[in-house]
Amino acid sequence: MTSATEPQLRTPVPPSPPREERAAPRWSLPVLLAILALAAVLYSWNLSGSSLNSFYSAAVLSGTQSWKAWFFGSLDAGNFLTVDKPPLALMVMGLSCRVFGYGTWQMMAPMVVAALATIWILHASVKRAFGHAAAAVAALVLALTPITVAINRDNNPDTLLVFLMVSGAALALRAVRSGRLLPLLGSAACFGLAFNTKMLQGYIALPAVFAVYVYASRLGWRKKAVNLALAAVALAVSSFWWAAAVSLVPASERPYIGGSTDGTAWNLIMGYNGLGRILGGEGNGGGGGGGGGFSGTAGLGRMFNDILGGQISWLIPFAGIALVGGLVLCGRAPRTDLTRAALVLWGGWTALHYLTFALAEGTMHPYYTTALAPGIAALCGGGGVLLLRAFRTDRRWVWVLPLGLGVTAVWAAVLLRRASGWNTWLWPSILVVMALALVGLFVFRSSSSGLRLRLLAVSVAAAVVAAVAGPAAYAWSVPAGSGGSGGMGGTNPTGGAVDGERLRRARGPGRWQSGRPGRRLPER
Repeated sequence: MTSATEPQLRTPVPPSPPREERAAPRWSLPVLLAILALAAVLYSWNLSGSSLNSFYSAAVLSGTQSWKAWFFGSLDAGNFLTVDKPPLALMVMGLSCRVFGYGTWQMMAPMVVAALATIWILHASVKRAFGHAAAAVAALVLALTPITVAINRDNNPDTLLVFLMVSGAALALRAVRSGRLLPLLGSAACFGLAFNTKMLQGYIALPAVFAVYVYASRLGWRKKAVNLALAAVALAVSSFWWAAAVSLVPASERPYIGGSTDGTAWNLIMGYNGLGRILGGEGNGGGGGGGGGFSGTAGLGRMFNDILGGQISWLIPFAGIALVGGLVLCGRAPRTDLTRAALVLWGGWTALHYLTFALAEGTMHPYYTTALAPGIAALCGGGGVLLLRAFRTDRRWVWVLPLGLGVTAVWAAVLLRRASGWNTWLWPSILVVMALALVGLFVFRSSSSGLRLRLLAVSVAAAVVAAVAGPAAYAWSVPAGSGGSGGMGGTNPTGGAVDGERLRRARGPGRWQSGRPGRRLPER
């Protein structure tokens, strides 16, 4: 005889979360605020004792002394030479220091605010597509990613870069959902400003944004084409206003553009901060390919090596399983389904950044990988919730979520054992807690009310804790004082720079700045 519940078990899992109009659970906002408070502590604890990037600190100081230096991003108030990046992040920090005075806190306050805003925006975007539980997990994962904690305590431009790119992705999903033009224009403007923060790196996720809008938007093809044309104009204006303005100033009246071979911003865009980062060689500012010296040998496994593994790779395996599983679960959903659109966008974000960083033959610092973190976080939250629903309602999917969680725990143990002699109790504890959580998931899988349902929730929470315990421990090593290298080399719980000495050996005494004989600059 067929049981009464068997048809339900064979029903495909609905991919869409509860409707946005439903009241938020009482725990949602307090959990978000708690995550933001935790992140604020990680990003600002003992910040005045942190070692900032003197390269950018000098440019910020110059910007407080000269508005011309502030606009160009000059290293010196006399406007002899600029940094090798567009100056948007320096402008933000410079304005803060002009208002509050020059110092570590004054310089870093807007960066910490931008980092917290990134968590808030990612939470809001994931919540609309996957629900409150997924949003909480995504926010927690982003807040505790070790390399993200390190770079958010440093004055490199990557914190602002990630904030702008996440804002652009979130606005793009809003444009897909609503069909309105304004969010799409806002998305284009955000990616253009990201370009003015770190040039072509700000464009890495754009193909995923374009694909999602073209495929999933409810608008007709003619309307889509018009909207995309207008967005392209907004992108071009917000991307190239600074380079165009620099070009209008005679070469004799402007500083030399650092990193270029001819003193122009356009050369910087196409060379050192463009294809040179991917291909290495002469296009990389004349400095040659530095990828192997900074982040290990280029290749698909680079994110898991001894340099980058502990910085970013903790949840990459789970994110990949969640992405594939989520897309399969959404297979019969309508073309305009927001859940699948979000999976494709954040999955594309992650895949594009992963491939770019893994295969780059040019300069590849560990802190670049912080741009991977939002995509990983969104997939862990959104895809994880979809897998949990499938685990509870469809016998065919009962093995997928446990597999992802098990792989996560094992990989965490591998990474923690690389940190020889540091908290040797942690990796066995993660394995034990994850094993108990998986037992609880199976035992209480079909619970629908009462104590057993609460025990299922406890099991899920234990699995999340076990999954983030490793990166959380690494992340805390930065404000606790053992992170060593900060944003340049990443976190290292055993003390000292995880690859700081390797960076110094690879970088050597400095590189000759092209076009300016006698001027040495650190490799950025």
